[in-house]
Amino acid sequence: MSDVKSFADFLRRIRAGDADAAALLVRRYEPVIRCEARLHMTDPRLARLFDSMDICQSVLASFFVRAAAGQFDLNQPKDLIRLLVRMAHNKVASQARRQHARAADRERADVSDLAQVGAVEPTPSRLAASRDLLTEVQRRLTAEERQIADLRGEGRAWPAVAAALGGTPEARRKQLTRALDRVAQELGIDEDSDATS
Repeated sequence: MSDVKSFADFLRRIRAGDADAAALLVRRYEPVIRCEARLHMTDPRLARLFDSMDICQSVLASFFVRAAAGQFDLNQPKDLIRLLVRMAHNKVASQARRQHARAADRERADVSDLAQVGAVEPTPSRLAASRDLLTEVQRRLTAEERQIADLRGEGRAWPAVAAALGGTPEARRKQLTRALDRVAQELGIDEDSDATS
């Protein structure tokens, strides 16, 4: 996928929910995400509650939903790697903050919330293939937010989205980011707003 055109095609397939492209992404990038999660899971209490695979599944679930909605501008594979690594780091940090806050209130951590980190679907490729989660995300967006997501999903750049719908490219980008953050939190996909474009 070093060729820019083939990488753009790969992302187009991901946005469209192509199961083969999702499986390839998982095979290729899961080790990177898990390594990043393990690097940052230094608190033994966290390791007892969940592992790098939980973080990986949560990162991939967030990525697939947000990529399908066109949130990310990725031009080459290293942009994708940077994004996935940052998402993994942010998810570990978010869980560490939660664990630290709970430890101040209780002696035993409440495992039920932490177990939801990877509980969206058992496998990210099945999540992408079924598109059930994406359908639910789209259902929760307003009509205007759906228009933005649809245009981005078609691969249109932010200036083209703004030209079609009015406003500025930056305002439309922020509108979609806020909408996806809201819906992701409603659905329990993101613990914090950990995925930025």
